[in-house]
Amino acid sequence: MLDLAVLVIFPGLMVFAAISDMLTMTIPNRVSLVLIAAFFLLAPFMGLSWSTVGWHVAAGLLVLVVTFMLFNFGWVGGGDAKLAAATALWLGFPTLPRYAVLAAIIGGVITLGLLQLRRFDLPESWQNKNWMLRLHDSKVGIPYGIALAIAGLIVYPDSAIWLAAKAI
Repeated sequence: MLDLAVLVIFPGLMVFAAISDMLTMTIPNRVSLVLIAAFFLLAPFMGLSWSTVGWHVAAGLLVLVVTFMLFNFGWVGGGDAKLAAATALWLGFPTLPRYAVLAAIIGGVITLGLLQLRRFDLPESWQNKNWMLRLHDSKVGIPYGIALAIAGLIVYPDSAIWLAAKAI
Protein backbone atom coordinates (compact mmCIF):
# COMPACT_ATOMS: atom_id res chain seq x y z
CA MET A 1 0.00 0.00 0.00
CA LEU A 2 2.84 2.42 0.80
CA ASP A 3 4.46 1.67 -2.54
CA LEU A 4 1.20 2.67 -4.22
CA ALA A 5 1.32 5.98 -2.32
CA VAL A 6 4.83 6.63 -3.67
CA LEU A 7 3.63 5.87 -7.18
CA VAL A 8 0.53 8.11 -6.92
CA ILE A 9 1.15 11.06 -4.55
CA PHE A 10 4.04 12.74 -6.36
CA PRO A 11 2.60 12.35 -9.88
CA GLY A 12 -0.87 13.40 -8.72
CA LEU A 13 0.41 16.55 -7.06
CA MET A 14 2.56 17.41 -10.08
CA VAL A 15 -0.48 17.19 -12.36
CA PHE A 16 -2.54 19.25 -9.89
CA ALA A 17 0.20 21.92 -9.67
CA ALA A 18 0.48 22.17 -13.47
CA ILE A 19 -3.28 22.50 -13.97
CA SER A 20 -3.59 24.99 -11.12
CA ASP A 21 -0.78 27.13 -12.52
CA MET A 22 -2.30 27.05 -16.00
CA LEU A 23 -5.80 27.96 -14.81
CA THR A 24 -5.02 30.43 -12.00
CA MET A 25 -1.32 31.38 -12.36
CA THR A 26 -0.82 30.15 -8.78
CA ILE A 27 0.41 26.97 -7.19
CA PRO A 28 -1.20 26.54 -3.78
CA ASN A 29 1.24 26.30 -0.86
CA ARG A 30 -0.49 23.12 0.25
CA VAL A 31 0.90 21.31 -2.82
CA SER A 32 4.49 21.88 -1.69
CA LEU A 33 3.61 21.20 1.95
CA VAL A 34 1.94 17.89 1.12
CA LEU A 35 4.89 16.90 -1.08
CA ILE A 36 7.31 17.61 1.78
CA ALA A 37 5.22 15.84 4.43
CA ALA A 38 4.57 12.82 2.20
CA PHE A 39 8.26 12.44 1.39
CA PHE A 40 9.22 12.41 5.07
CA LEU A 41 6.42 9.98 5.90
CA LEU A 42 7.13 7.58 3.05
CA ALA A 43 10.93 7.63 2.69
CA PRO A 44 11.71 5.57 5.82
CA PHE A 45 9.13 2.93 4.87
CA MET A 46 10.62 2.68 1.39
CA GLY A 47 13.98 1.77 2.89
CA LEU A 48 15.78 5.03 2.14
CA SER A 49 18.69 5.38 4.54
CA TRP A 50 19.09 8.42 6.75
CA SER A 51 22.03 9.55 4.65
CA THR A 52 19.97 9.25 1.45
CA VAL A 53 17.14 11.24 3.05
CA GLY A 54 19.72 13.81 4.17
CA TRP A 55 21.03 14.20 0.63
CA HIS A 56 17.47 14.61 -0.64
CA VAL A 57 16.92 17.35 1.95
CA ALA A 58 20.16 19.02 0.83
CA ALA A 59 18.96 18.90 -2.79
CA GLY A 60 15.65 20.49 -1.81
CA LEU A 61 17.36 23.22 0.22
CA LEU A 62 19.83 23.99 -2.58
CA VAL A 63 16.99 24.37 -5.07
CA LEU A 64 15.03 26.50 -2.60
CA VAL A 65 17.98 28.90 -2.23
CA VAL A 66 18.55 29.12 -6.00
CA THR A 67 14.86 29.53 -6.88
CA PHE A 68 14.28 32.15 -4.21
CA MET A 69 17.17 34.13 -5.66
CA LEU A 70 15.40 33.85 -9.02
CA PHE A 71 12.17 34.91 -7.29
CA ASN A 72 13.90 37.99 -5.85
CA PHE A 73 14.95 38.98 -9.38
CA GLY A 74 11.33 38.54 -10.50
CA TRP A 75 12.18 35.68 -12.85
CA VAL A 76 9.98 33.02 -11.22
CA GLY A 77 6.97 33.06 -8.96
CA GLY A 78 7.04 32.08 -5.31
CA GLY A 79 4.88 29.03 -5.97
CA ASP A 80 7.30 27.93 -8.69
CA ALA A 81 10.23 28.26 -6.27
CA LYS A 82 8.49 26.21 -3.59
CA LEU A 83 7.33 23.57 -6.08
CA ALA A 84 10.84 23.20 -7.54
CA ALA A 85 12.32 22.77 -4.06
CA ALA A 86 9.71 20.21 -3.00
CA THR A 87 10.26 18.36 -6.27
CA ALA A 88 14.03 18.34 -5.69
CA LEU A 89 13.39 16.82 -2.25
CA TRP A 90 11.66 13.87 -3.94
CA LEU A 91 14.19 13.57 -6.78
CA GLY A 92 17.50 14.01 -4.94
CA PHE A 93 20.87 14.98 -6.40
CA PRO A 94 21.34 12.14 -8.92
CA THR A 95 18.38 13.27 -11.05
CA LEU A 96 18.56 16.99 -10.27
CA PRO A 97 20.69 18.08 -13.28
CA ARG A 98 18.37 16.28 -15.71
CA TYR A 99 15.35 17.81 -13.97
CA ALA A 100 16.81 21.32 -14.23
CA VAL A 101 17.70 20.95 -17.91
CA LEU A 102 14.31 19.48 -18.81
CA ALA A 103 12.46 22.18 -16.83
CA ALA A 104 14.45 24.87 -18.64
CA ILE A 105 13.81 23.37 -22.08
CA ILE A 106 10.11 22.73 -21.46
CA GLY A 107 9.75 26.15 -19.85
CA GLY A 108 11.39 27.75 -22.88
CA VAL A 109 9.02 25.97 -25.25
CA ILE A 110 6.00 27.03 -23.17
CA THR A 111 7.30 30.61 -23.02
CA LEU A 112 7.86 30.80 -26.77
CA GLY A 113 4.44 29.26 -27.39
CA LEU A 114 2.69 31.76 -25.14
CA LEU A 115 4.60 34.67 -26.66
CA GLN A 116 3.39 33.54 -30.09
CA LEU A 117 -0.18 33.09 -28.81
CA ARG A 118 -0.12 36.59 -27.34
CA ARG A 119 0.68 38.09 -30.74
CA PHE A 120 -2.76 37.15 -32.06
CA ASP A 121 -6.28 38.02 -31.01
CA LEU A 122 -8.05 35.26 -29.15
CA PRO A 123 -10.93 33.58 -30.97
CA GLU A 124 -14.26 34.80 -29.65
CA SER A 125 -15.09 31.39 -28.19
CA TRP A 126 -12.02 31.64 -25.90
CA GLN A 127 -12.66 35.19 -24.73
CA ASN A 128 -15.15 34.14 -22.05
CA LYS A 129 -12.62 31.89 -20.30
CA ASN A 130 -10.78 33.79 -17.57
CA TRP A 131 -7.83 31.40 -17.52
CA MET A 132 -7.32 31.81 -21.26
CA LEU A 133 -7.53 35.60 -20.96
CA ARG A 134 -4.86 35.44 -18.22
CA LEU A 135 -2.57 33.28 -20.36
CA HIS A 136 -3.07 35.65 -23.28
CA ASP A 137 -2.36 38.80 -21.24
CA SER A 138 1.16 40.06 -21.97
CA LYS A 139 1.30 41.72 -18.52
CA VAL A 140 0.98 38.31 -16.85
CA GLY A 141 3.95 36.02 -16.41
CA ILE A 142 4.46 32.49 -17.66
CA PRO A 143 2.95 29.56 -15.71
CA TYR A 144 6.34 27.91 -15.20
CA GLY A 145 4.82 25.36 -12.81
CA ILE A 146 3.69 23.47 -15.90
CA ALA A 147 7.31 22.98 -17.01
CA LEU A 148 8.43 22.09 -13.48
CA ALA A 149 5.69 19.48 -13.18
CA ILE A 150 6.30 17.91 -16.59
CA ALA A 151 10.06 17.72 -15.97
CA GLY A 152 9.43 16.22 -12.53
CA LEU A 153 7.15 13.57 -13.99
CA ILE A 154 9.71 12.65 -16.64
CA VAL A 155 12.57 12.30 -14.14
CA TYR A 156 10.62 10.76 -11.25
CA PRO A 157 10.93 7.10 -12.39
CA ASP A 158 14.72 7.42 -11.94
CA SER A 159 14.47 8.72 -8.34
CA ALA A 160 15.54 6.64 -5.35
CA ILE A 161 12.07 6.62 -3.78
CA TRP A 162 10.39 5.43 -7.00
CA LEU A 163 12.98 2.71 -7.51
CA ALA A 164 12.55 1.60 -3.89
CA ALA A 165 8.75 1.45 -4.27
CA LYS A 166 9.06 -0.46 -7.52
CA ALA A 167 11.31 -3.04 -5.82
CA ILE A 168 8.69 -3.80 -3.16
